Amino acid sequence: MRFLRRNSDTTAEAPESGAELAEPLEKARSAGKGRPTPKRREAQGRRSGPVPPPPRTQREAFKRMRGNKVSKEERRAAAAERRQRMMAGDDKYLLPRDRGPVKAYIRDLVDSRRNLMGLFMPLAILVFVALLTPSLAVQRYATLATTFMLIAMVIEGLVLGRIVTRRVRAKFPNEPIKGISIGWYSFIRASQLRRLRVPKPRVKPGEAVK
Repeated sequence: MRFLRRNSDTTAEAPESGAELAEPLEKARSAGKGRPTPKRREAQGRRSGPVPPPPRTQREAFKRMRGNKVSKEERRAAAAERRQRMMAGDDKYLLPRDRGPVKAYIRDLVDSRRNLMGLFMPLAILVFVALLTPSLAVQRYATLATTFMLIAMVIEGLVLGRIVTRRVRAKFPNEPIKGISIGWYSFIRASQLRRLRVPKPRVKPGEAVK
């Protein structure tokens, strides 16, 4: 009888001890956590890193907008704003080749001059039209005139490159200046029509640039 009583007592006390052990475990868990589980949106918001830099090219901007699922109106507005800031000369929205104070100074020097190279595109269109005419005399004179114009443009490009390089080195003595790169950049800028240059010219023809 005593043996049976001992077994019944121990079996009755067992669940009580288990419940007593469970309570401290629950308290320890709640104390260790100390706050409710964050929602999925909050966790994603916390995981988001710093704000990404502005896109360097138009294609990169379109990829970002497609990933964010932006509406057509918002994409058009963003593209118009980027275009406007690019034309205004904002470094954040310019191509890497056009960024920096050195390139801005080169553009001002080129835009302040009246260059024969600005007629390169109209001359190319004129030559194309002349080659389509059946008259051999027109084609011959057009080819001759084009040859002289191209020679004059090359000479003017070389002179312009040397002038711009000398002035850039005097303006920025601590910058690593490469004459070939500055000359080529000046030539490309000068060979474009003034109204088609990107960014837009900030100085007028004949205006002094210091």
